[in-house]
Amino acid sequence: MSAHPYDHGHTVAGWTGCGIAVAGTALLGAGVCTVSGPLLAAGAAVDVLALLVTWALHLAGWGKPSGPRPRGEWSWRVRDSGARAGHAECLGCRLAGRRGGRTVVPARPLSSPQTAPVETDAVGVGG
Repeated sequence: MSAHPYDHGHTVAGWTGCGIAVAGTALLGAGVCTVSGPLLAAGAAVDVLALLVTWALHLAGWGKPSGPRPRGEWSWRVRDSGARAGHAECLGCRLAGRRGGRTVVPARPLSSPQTAPVETDAVGVGG
């Protein structure tokens, strides 16, 4: 059981991108150790691929924005229903042309029986 009401964002997009990036970084390390230009180029290309795959999965709903969300959405197997509109303050969503809108943030931890949502603007200030 977690001692805090926050999801740390373990997602399909995050784990997949991390796995690909580890492989790319291993190629870069091998390239440095063997002084091999082709290995360095291959490692850099795989790391760029990791970035693009992670971004595509995030936009497809397999990534989640940071911040509090209902406990039912904490599993990494749950797709993000708000991905099509974009996430407020998300660079990846802004680069894809998805601006995001107002977000609903719980006023208290979700374990509280009197939880009431509070609407915030794109910078997280109540409005």
